[in-house]
Amino acid sequence: MRYSDVSERHIVFAFANDLWLVPKEGGLATKLSSPPGPESWAKFSPDGQSIAFTGNYDGAQNLYHISVNGGLPVQLTFHGMPERMIEWYPDGQHLLFASSMYSGKQRFNQFYKLPAAGGLPQALPIAHAEMGSISPDGSKIAFTDKTRLFRTWKRYRGGMAADLLIFDLKNNTSERISRTGSNDELPMWCGDKIYYLSDQGKGSRYNLWCYDLNTKTHRQVTHFEDWDVHFPSAGPQDIVFEAGGDLYLLSLTDESLRRVDIRIVADFEELKPRLAETKGQLRHVHLAPDGKRVVAEARGELYSLPADGRPVGELRVGVWWEATKTGIRQSGNMSPRCNAKAFAGLTQAREGSLKY
Repeated sequence: MRYSDVSERHIVFAFANDLWLVPKEGGLATKLSSPPGPESWAKFSPDGQSIAFTGNYDGAQNLYHISVNGGLPVQLTFHGMPERMIEWYPDGQHLLFASSMYSGKQRFNQFYKLPAAGGLPQALPIAHAEMGSISPDGSKIAFTDKTRLFRTWKRYRGGMAADLLIFDLKNNTSERISRTGSNDELPMWCGDKIYYLSDQGKGSRYNLWCYDLNTKTHRQVTHFEDWDVHFPSAGPQDIVFEAGGDLYLLSLTDESLRRVDIRIVADFEELKPRLAETKGQLRHVHLAPDGKRVVAEARGELYSLPADGRPVGELRVGVWWEATKTGIRQSGNMSPRCNAKAFAGLTQAREGSLKY
């Protein structure tokens, strides 16, 4: 369960590349969309009746919106570069999204304002922008000009660590409100406070922090020690986030925390056994010394391919192999169908070659 958001009544989240809806109290989740392609970054409209999100249905990540009652997603943007839904404007008539469509080498994103009914996007006067949140009166925006949310290593300290800034949309001035050297991400403007994600605490674990606009002070709100907090998103009364595979709600009234018990019933069609075409997917192909057979990998399985047209033999089931410079790396469990005789001539060789 990822990319969640919360309204006064519901939580929306992405699971198995689809959007799901569940009451804030928890319970059985309902699938909201199921077109081919993944959906992410779902955000409720201020009235809680519509959801805007990023969908990849035709090879590009564009913005769509859908009713909370379901139905056909309506496409709002049509550019070929990826577009990330950030949030709705407080008036409910516009959307804020990030895209690299006009950033030259596509090495950074910028913010754009889009009519909720669709139309031409308007670029905001911020040179670099990744994540953000608009003030309740719509005059300012808290944002980060870079992000490391999608990096695969933790506890980074360096020049790419994100700081929080506030940009005044009326006079085009900015103010930096964090400079900790840690990773401060995903600001959420809630009244006179800005909540955000940061790893500046104990163990450099991602937790929720809060910046008070009146006192200009920072404090830690959650204290997860075993799991990082991921992708928090603020609603009218709560902040929803994922930690350790579960969704949690943080009350904006007293900052009390509770886990949301969610049940998902799905067909998991992707797990159904099916025939798959491997043409064009063969790799790590190596010829036997006698030239009578070839061993090749496709879709995570090893196959013995005879030169005389006899049936192809599958050497191992359910195991992933990778040829490396030091030999063969394996992960997974050995299949009951594993044939020791078939592997008698399969040896590790130098420079990552396989021999049969």
